[in-house]
Amino acid sequence: MKNSLICCLILLLVFVCLTVSASAEKVHISAAASLTEAVKELVDNFHQNHSDIELLPNFASSGALAKQIYAGAPADIYISANPKWMDYLQQQELISVSSHEVLVQNSLVVVSTAGNPINSLQQLTEFSRIAICSPKSSPAGKYAEQALTAAGLYSQLLAEHKLILAKDVRQALLYADRGEVDAAFVYRTDALLAAQAQILFAVPQEFYLHVVYPAALTIEGAKKSDAEMFFKYLFGESAQAVFKKYGFVIPE
Repeated sequence: MKNSLICCLILLLVFVCLTVSASAEKVHISAAASLTEAVKELVDNFHQNHSDIELLPNFASSGALAKQIYAGAPADIYISANPKWMDYLQQQELISVSSHEVLVQNSLVVVSTAGNPINSLQQLTEFSRIAICSPKSSPAGKYAEQALTAAGLYSQLLAEHKLILAKDVRQALLYADRGEVDAAFVYRTDALLAAQAQILFAVPQEFYLHVVYPAALTIEGAKKSDAEMFFKYLFGESAQAVFKKYGFVIPE
């Protein structure tokens, strides 16, 4: 009788464990590289009250993430550093259009460890190595291209082989931090995390489009209650306070 009772309790325990395991959802978050520190902190904060939900962030350039999602990589939430790649996934019918909303905003700056102080785009011609993200896959690179083109410098710097392409904004910042380039175009939020590089000047806003970060649930993510819960959390006051701490601007 005693052995039978023990067996029943063991079976019950196994059943409960399997039930909990089956009900727990994994939420895959694909976020632009410039959001790394903020999203990691938000994941930790959220997990304190929802320890049963496994959040799996993936950081890269917005274009690389969009291509991964298109290729079938798991993603429940996508946060891009510009509307282009969000629009791309919407055209592929991979995004829940009703959830699409601007999460935060940012701005573009030029950083350097060089001792030569400059304060304008025109003065960049004094440098021989300038890092920008690849305009084909990274929004930060596209914004930098827009700014340099508006200043009449992009073709010149390209022809003179002065532009050093980075895969994403974090790599561009790393190049500047290590002194491997004379200057780099990065987001203001990334510049605030630099170990050595300092902001030389802010790129005039009239030279490039406003830096907005649209966020949305993917079609698969919209089917998951846990993904919807974390997505809603991203737009709440506590999450916005974290974004502000890292230098992001909350849209009105």
